[in-house]
Amino acid sequence: MTHLTRRAALAAAAAAALPVRARAQGQGQVLRIGVLNDMSGNYRDATGPTSAVCARQAVEDFGQKGFTVEVLTGDHQNKPDVGASIARQWFDRDNVDMILDVPTSSVALAVNSIAKEKNKAYINCGGATADLTGKDCTPNIIHWSYDTTMLATTVGGALTKAGGRKWFFLTADYVFGQQLQRDTTAVVTRLGGTVAGAAPYPFPATTDFSSFLLQAQASGANVIGFANAGDDTVNCVKQAHEFGLTANGTRLAALLGSITVAHGIGLEVAQGLILTESYYWDLNDRTRAFAKRVLPKTPRNMPNAVHAGCYAGTLHYLKAMADLGIGHKSDGAAVVARMKAMPTDDDCFGKTTIRADGRAMVTPYLLQVKKPSESRGEWDIFNVLSSLTPEESAPPVSACPLVKA
Repeated sequence: MTHLTRRAALAAAAAAALPVRARAQGQGQVLRIGVLNDMSGNYRDATGPTSAVCARQAVEDFGQKGFTVEVLTGDHQNKPDVGASIARQWFDRDNVDMILDVPTSSVALAVNSIAKEKNKAYINCGGATADLTGKDCTPNIIHWSYDTTMLATTVGGALTKAGGRKWFFLTADYVFGQQLQRDTTAVVTRLGGTVAGAAPYPFPATTDFSSFLLQAQASGANVIGFANAGDDTVNCVKQAHEFGLTANGTRLAALLGSITVAHGIGLEVAQGLILTESYYWDLNDRTRAFAKRVLPKTPRNMPNAVHAGCYAGTLHYLKAMADLGIGHKSDGAAVVARMKAMPTDDDCFGKTTIRADGRAMVTPYLLQVKKPSESRGEWDIFNVLSSLTPEESAPPVSACPLVKA
């Protein structure tokens, strides 16, 4: 019965991965991009349909360059086997040339292996594991938006320096949460802080975090670090507020927070929450222009850094294909190499570079959720406190076996 249930899940996922197309019309061959993410679960708002909208916006902004572009979508349900099944189907049967987004680090790593095996291009924007450009790096991947090293360095470093010397972690018990806790612990202890404990919980089966929050309270920690994302972070912060955990000065750290998370919590509860993103819609004229183009097309979901990465990654991929020639689309490693060699420039991140290990060198901003009295509108959510350089926040390039010392 278990075997039949899993087969049914895979079949349903494959059926869900039907083409939803956006086209840059032109003469000649077709280029296919597959947006693979969580379309219906915990990470739906953090990635989901808005990632596909942003990929289609990139196709629209790219314009007509002599080939047709189609965007497909698939729901991996946060399950590595489902994600792997869709990726293989897309590469083997549906002639998909590049897979985009792929949150949930366990799924991201599974798709990474398949992209290398099939020699296809892979732009990850939603998976946080730094292993994608570290020990598991390949010639076929570019990692945009963020990773666990950036999150730990920016949020963990800022709160520890501000007096958060004793931490307790609530951790989604899979690759992403484990690595985020590990990387943040390293930053905290390097700066003289300590870790009072941690409560790993099964993902995605948990919605009641009360027992874990009580453990955090009993530990005496003055920072509670949520090594999770999406709806889990929303629920954790709301429940921590209900228990009055912040009344005695305890700080809450959304280690993978976003504008979608803060919006889901609401300013009344989220005010003062510290997080980091490499894109915020109100940073400058270009980010505001992008948000103005995209927001009317999303399900009332302002793009976050993951969505921005899907836009920037798709746009740069299309520019590289136009430069390299559509006839080379089947050689994913060659396409990724051309992307690394070309400068990037887009409305979300401005001018950036891509390192030899595939890491897009974006700037992380330390953000604090505004008080309701400070906000001028629904999406006026953050004060920008500071930023780090990409070099300060990225994992070491030497971690990638493909990069010569």
